[in-house]
Amino acid sequence: MGPTASGKTDLALELCAQLPLDIVSVDSAQVFRDMNVGTAKPDAATLAKFPHGLIDLISPEERYSAAQFCTDARQEMARITATGRVPLLVGGTMLYFKALIEGLADLPQADPALRSAIDLEAAALGWPALHTELARLDPDTAARLAPNDAQRIQRALEVLRLTGKTLSECFTAQRETALPALPYRVLSLALLPGDRAVLHSRIAARFSAMIKAGLVEEVELLRSRYLLNADLPAMRCVGYRQAWEMLEGRLASAALEDRGIFATRQFAKRQITWLKKWRPAKPSIRFSRRRQPGRWRW
Repeated sequence: MGPTASGKTDLALELCAQLPLDIVSVDSAQVFRDMNVGTAKPDAATLAKFPHGLIDLISPEERYSAAQFCTDARQEMARITATGRVPLLVGGTMLYFKALIEGLADLPQADPALRSAIDLEAAALGWPALHTELARLDPDTAARLAPNDAQRIQRALEVLRLTGKTLSECFTAQRETALPALPYRVLSLALLPGDRAVLHSRIAARFSAMIKAGLVEEVELLRSRYLLNADLPAMRCVGYRQAWEMLEGRLASAALEDRGIFATRQFAKRQITWLKKWRPAKPSIRFSRRRQPGRWRW
């Protein structure tokens, strides 16, 4: 696990070349079909050599939850271990890691009427205003969310209004009562930048490369192929949201790169915050090859 552009995929591929590992993606954006450039999805040649589980699962018109990820990931892990190999879970969607390893809190089912009411409030006041309300009622959850993260702000407010409890309280209760979520021994490894400036440089270079590789053209194709809107989770992904705004005329094309880089840096900052609080992770493990080919030590 690690923030965006920290080198997770490159390390995972090198490990798979040396050890009997099969990759399971832990990425809430790579589950969408036809979203390749902006999600940094591995290319066809890489996937042919190192297959990845849990990518290209659903249409960009659909939604994918942490609960569904847990179900799908368990199935993938069982399939891999049945062949005598070891699942290597790789990605930056920290909520998915948390749900898989610690289990899911017993949260209420979605309430369509309440969600519609919250959507109307957002239409009138804007999501940043609802984020401010959430910060007053559930500061821990609000601190992890961007002011325009409509899906998660909506869910946090929905839980508050249905139960009178914050998401933080629900997750605390779950940790105190739930059994371990997985029938496996888990080693959690985190890639954390020693120098934040290096990560920022990598983010800038990667986002610039995405634009040159056709990010805007990819969003145009998605808009022509699917029934999309700006509030769908797929189009709220970093990079896609900014490209959508540009195509809608709300963002100057000259500002796309800077806006996308800034949004990606903010996303990485939230990922790092999660990781620093992630007790099972070992953030400073160093690795090196032994002299014998194909051997590693930790």
